[in-house]
Amino acid sequence: MDPRGAVVVITGAAGGIGAAMARRFAAAGAAGLVLADLDGADSLARSLAPARAVGVACDVTDPAAVAGLVTLAGDTFGPVDLFCSNAGITTGTGLDTSDATWSRAWAVNVHAHVLAARAVLPSMLERGAGYLLQTCSAAGLLTAVGDAPYAVTKHAAVAFAEWLSMTYGDRGIKVSALCPQGVETPLLTDGLAAGHPGARVTAASGAVLSPDEVAEAVVEGLAAERFLILPHPEVATYQQRKAADPDRWLASMRSLITRVE
Repeated sequence: MDPRGAVVVITGAAGGIGAAMARRFAAAGAAGLVLADLDGADSLARSLAPARAVGVACDVTDPAAVAGLVTLAGDTFGPVDLFCSNAGITTGTGLDTSDATWSRAWAVNVHAHVLAARAVLPSMLERGAGYLLQTCSAAGLLTAVGDAPYAVTKHAAVAFAEWLSMTYGDRGIKVSALCPQGVETPLLTDGLAAGHPGARVTAASGAVLSPDEVAEAVVEGLAAERFLILPHPEVATYQQRKAADPDRWLASMRSLITRVE
């Protein structure tokens, strides 16, 4: 897929990877950008001029709000060509995670993808074309040290992306799962500042990329229409090692955790 001339919706757009994708798509000549975040993304939208962009406040766990993004895009720019379901949260917790935190992680990291697909797929299927990009994280292929809800929900996000691809791929729908590892966003930098072992393991497992570098990998992955977009190529190697010998991989993870603690 070429973002030139495309109508794009991005959630979690106010900063980090979402904002970087917005800037990159605007530079590539997107026809219109709907930039959604919990507190809105008006300043980002204005900064992209002369690209056509609007910022909107949206809770991605609210079905009506997510459906409203598709309606807004259609009314303002035309049918959505690419929906980037990018919002996500971490918890930094394990077995002591409260039920409320588990529920919130499921709602943002998994069910938001479901709501996005429900909202945008009917029009895409009617046209026989459309693209879903879902930010799932390398944690969805590997794990997340020190964050049980993040590890579990990101695995579920990858599984849902797989299901969408195999269910609708023959009807003109393309799906990509974006699975970066360490990225220089508050999700990682705040964890490093707090000395969280998960953040330290992530930083020790490969390069820490800028959001702009991830956005460039996204454009390349969309052009190739790859299901897995891996800004960190080493994630594929780790995934292969995990699949080939799970016991050895788990032992290596335990050893890595011990070294960074």
